[in-house]
Amino acid sequence: MSLKPGQQRQEQDLPERELLDRVTELSRLAGHAIMDIYRQGIEVTQKADDSPLTQADLASHHIICSGLQKLTPNLPCLSEESAAIDFATRSAWREYWLIDPLDGTKEFI
Repeated sequence: MSLKPGQQRQEQDLPERELLDRVTELSRLAGHAIMDIYRQGIEVTQKADDSPLTQADLASHHIICSGLQKLTPNLPCLSEESAAIDFATRSAWREYWLIDPLDGTKEFI
C-alpha cells in the first residue's frame, strides 16, 4: 500500500511486501476453494441481472473479503458478490478493494 504525499502510515498498516504476500495467499486460498467446488460439481443459480452465480463465487468472495477486512480494516471491500452499496457511499471512498471473486463464471460452468 503506497502512501500518498503527506499521508502517514498508521500503526496497524502492514509493510507493503507483507501485505502483498498475504493478499497473494488469500487469492491462493480462494483458488483452492473454487477448485474444490469445481471437482464436487457445480450448482448454478441466477443473480437479479440473470448472470450465473455458483457456490464457488460465494466461497471465493467470502475468503477474499473477510481476509482483506482483517488485513486492512480501514479499506472497504467492493465485490461483485457484495450487497449493493449505494453510489453516495462509494463515491466518498478514497481507496478500496475492488474484487471479482471468480472472473469468468460462465466459462467456469
